[in-house]
Parts: sequence; C-alpha cells; structure tokens
Amino acid sequence: MKKIKGSLLLLVLLIMTTMVAACSSNLETSSGSGDSKQKNNSDSIKIGFQVYGLRGEFATNLTEAMKAHAKEIGVDLVVMDGNYDVSTAISQLKNLESQKVDAIIVNPIDEEALNATVDEIINAGTPVLGVNAFLTSEKLNSYIGSPDVVAGETETQQIVDSLGGKGNVVLLEGPIGQTGQTKRREGIDNILEKNKGIKLIAEQTANWSRAEAMTIMENWIQTHGDKINAVIAQNDEMAIGAINALRSKGMTDVPVVGVDGVHDALQAVKKGEMIATVYQNALEQGKTVVDMAVKAAKGETIEKRYEIPFELVTDENVDEYLK
Repeated sequence: MKKIKGSLLLLVLLIMTTMVAACSSNLETSSGSGDSKQKNNSDSIKIGFQVYGLRGEFATNLTEAMKAHAKEIGVDLVVMDGNYDVSTAISQLKNLESQKVDAIIVNPIDEEALNATVDEIINAGTPVLGVNAFLTSEKLNSYIGSPDVVAGETETQQIVDSLGGKGNVVLLEGPIGQTGQTKRREGIDNILEKNKGIKLIAEQTANWSRAEAMTIMENWIQTHGDKINAVIAQNDEMAIGAINALRSKGMTDVPVVGVDGVHDALQAVKKGEMIATVYQNALEQGKTVVDMAVKAAKGETIEKRYEIPFELVTDENVDEYLK
C-alpha cells in the first residue's frame, strides 16, 4: 500500500513539475515580447503626433494627410494640438510617452525649446521624428521636411524680378525661433544681400496668422503709405492677410508672395492678387513621416533626413495645382 501511495505521489510531482516548466516557458516568451520597443508586422502600432498649432491651412493639410495615410496602413495616430505654446508642447510630448506610443512625430513650435524633452524620450527608448519644422536635437531619429532656405530665396527672387531690382519691401515673418521663420529668413536675406536696390523698410512676426498679418499690414499702410512697393510673407496665410489690407485701401498693384501653396493662395495667384507662392507638399511630407515612424517603431533603419522639394507656382502653372 505504501508503495502505491509513493508511486502516486511521485506521479503527481512529475505532473506539477511539467506544468510549472510549461508556465515558466510561456512567461519568459511574453516578458521578452513586452520589454522590446520594436514591433513586428502583425503588431498594432500606435504613433503620437504633437503639432505646434492647427489654425493654419498648411498644418491642417499636413495633419489630415497623416491621418489618412495612417488609417490606410492600419496605424493608430494620436494627434495633439500644441496651440502655439512651448509649455503645452512639452506637456503633450510627455503625455504621449506616458501612453506608451511606439513612436512620436513632432512638428515643433521652436527649433530648440523641445530638445531636452525629446532627448529624454529618445533615451528612454521611444523614437522621435520631426516633420515640416526642424528640431536641432542631435538625437532626433529623423526629419522629414522641405528646404526652407530655398523657399525664402525663391519667393524673394520673385519680388526682385517684379520690381526690377529696385523698391521698398515689407516682411511678415512666422513665429520667431521656428525653422520656417529662421531658415526662410536666411533665404530672404541671401537674395536681399545680392540686390542692394531692394530696401527692407518694415518687418514683424504675424505668427503664420492671416488675421495678425492683416492688422500689421493696415498699420504699415498708415505709417508708410505708398512707399510700400511689395510684400514678402513667409507663408500664404500672412500673404492673404496682407492682400486683404491692401485691397481695402485700393493698393491692388502691390506684388505679394507667400509660401505653402494653400488653396486661397492658389486662387489669389490665379486672380493676379499674388504674383507667386512656393508650394510645399503637405501630402508627401505627411505620408513619408508616418511611413518612417512605423519603420522606427519596428526597429528598422531610417535616414536622418528626408527632403521634399518646394515648387514655384505662378500664373503660368497655377491651374495644375488648382486641380
């Protein structure tokens, strides 16, 4: 009887040992998968997008392009609007990290102010990519955008040509410190330096805003009147604001240029209210950055920079863009 009991006890122990070993094996597999930041093709990928502000058409177009492409490829995209505020952007980036997203895309309001936060997130294991506006952090995994210096040079050359190399211009700038402002200004200055007959008589930030630009332009008209021969705006929203102010004063012959190629600007070029805009491809930027964020989430190699060219739009080719 004792032998039978001993055999049963041994059998039970063997079964329990086998079960523990199996559970241990399963736990190790699960733990190994959870600790890794890299995703397999079969895994659901969640990407965060922190955008500096969504009041302008280009930022909205970029965001919508990203949403559409993310949906198309089965990626969950979480969008946070920073409302043009640095502290809000920092808080939102930390929020996205706490949500354990697989990658973060940032469209920064300032080229330096978010660096420390982005570096911390990358050091903790979450890849961060920039889009449209550059971030100077050396740790940034990748940047997808267009060459803003070229945009500034291109739009300013259109004004130089329109004025025959001589005249007074006013300049509407984006938020001070954002790369769209700093780099486009570099391009503008490059052309002005080569054309001493063009004088910059007033400059001010209108923060990419149509309404702010209109108010500033109205003030400039009161101060400078018909001394204003042309307007350089670092984006189309501000260009349209300037046009509205000029039109209200009957100054419809003042050449105006902008950047982005938003719909209202294309219509203004078509009507002769703007001499040119420099088209920035929101669709291509949006699709590319989502694709690169997915690759980064999977641990795949991506380039540090992807550059999408600007395209000059004038009355000669505007119909192609309006399509």
